[in-house]
Amino acid sequence: MKIHDDIFCLSNNDCYITDPKRKRSFLSKLFLSGKLSFYPQILSCILTNGIKAAFSHYSNEDWVKASYWILKILENVGIIVNISGLKNISSFDGPCVFIGNHMSVLETFVLPCIIQPIKPVTFVVKKELLHVPVFKHVMRSRDPIAVGRVNPREDFRTVMEEGVKKIKNGISIIIFPQSTRSVEFKPVEFNSLGVKLALRANVPVIPLALKTDAWGIGKIIKDFGKINTNKKVWFRFGEPMRVQGRGAEEHEKIIKFIQDCLAEWNKEEKAPVT
Repeated sequence: MKIHDDIFCLSNNDCYITDPKRKRSFLSKLFLSGKLSFYPQILSCILTNGIKAAFSHYSNEDWVKASYWILKILENVGIIVNISGLKNISSFDGPCVFIGNHMSVLETFVLPCIIQPIKPVTFVVKKELLHVPVFKHVMRSRDPIAVGRVNPREDFRTVMEEGVKKIKNGISIIIFPQSTRSVEFKPVEFNSLGVKLALRANVPVIPLALKTDAWGIGKIIKDFGKINTNKKVWFRFGEPMRVQGRGAEEHEKIIKFIQDCLAEWNKEEKAPVT
């Protein structure tokens, strides 16, 4: 299948950018700019994979294919995706902790097809995601680390205990230290939980900067926000770091990495088209 070749190329290069000559889907061409076709395609993907996860074995390959399907839907409606720093993921053997900012639901859907073919991975997620109709079956199949975000001490203990166990079994962890999704990156809300997990498990951290506000946050239902095809989607993986001491220096480096990337991307977005 062509999808296998595409995912192989994605995971074996340092960068990926949407082909400007890509062919748009029939639905995308049919519905104006393609925005009206976005959510029907997304819901089709979620429903198809949710049913499979509920009634049969849902493998890592199934998860990667579903994630890649979402990536292609984004491109089909006209969004350009730019991914860089992929070689930093494969530059060492074994698991790690990915620590990034959290801007929209998009990264939760797309990151698996980027990382999983290189390193087995799962997320730290809110417990409520394990109860979302249909989608919960996919999420549960990934055996994530679920936290309540009500009791910080309990969440810390859960992430430390379950995170170390998973890392010892070769599974990397994606963690978004912000309390919730936000278009604006606020360092004061970016805790050091991921750094502490990496320190305890004695594995590297990989900074992850992302800009995914092309898929906006909905006012009524968060996951159903405005789709802005004028915005690009950006992912950048930084160089792996070993945590020293209490990890304060590494935490600050991650924050600076994210801030610098966002400043660069925001500047490009505001630059006049020539």
